Amino acid sequence: MIAIIDYGAGNLTSVRLGFERLGIIALITSDRFAILDAERVVFPGVGAIGSAMKRIMGLQLIEPLRDVVARGTPFLGICLGTQIIFERSDEDGGIEGLGLLPGAVKLFRRGEGGAKIPQIGWNDVKLKREHPVFKGIKDGSEFYFVHSYYPVPADKQHVLAETEYAGEKFASVIGKDNLVATQFHPERSGKVGLKLLENFCRWDGKVQATC
Repeated sequence: MIAIIDYGAGNLTSVRLGFERLGIIALITSDRFAILDAERVVFPGVGAIGSAMKRIMGLQLIEPLRDVVARGTPFLGICLGTQIIFERSDEDGGIEGLGLLPGAVKLFRRGEGGAKIPQIGWNDVKLKREHPVFKGIKDGSEFYFVHSYYPVPADKQHVLAETEYAGEKFASVIGKDNLVATQFHPERSGKVGLKLLENFCRWDGKVQATC
């Protein structure tokens, strides 16, 4: 069973429907025991990291989320669910995240050409490292983004793919061991996004990214 984390906000239904299109059962839940028992865990999200952290603290989900990653359960972060895995974010004057990976989350600055913030729409994703979730997906495929902040991993080995926007080349896919996270929304990215979700469902979480 796949557990989709319900913290009172986010694109939960669209993520569940994405898995249903693949014939895969996914449960939207905030029950810590269901999350700990799940075969795979997905943390989707939209909105602000500060309010998200308050909600998951109130639901007493911080330790269960850290536990599922520590025990090797395949874990997928999406959009805000990517930003929240890092140690801190510049949003709201500075917010601590889950600290699953070292690094920070930064706000886009308006780049040359007057790029609009947030980035809303399709952009290409350039692979830096091979990973099972990208099996059968062409390098440079376009995915759907909605975000004003972007992740900056402290360890470049955790960067699986990059995207350019507003004069920044940022990490659009992060990965380490059984954890993988996308700044874009696979559930809103058509066939290529569904392929990524399908690959995640087949991934055992034990194959690390390779050069």
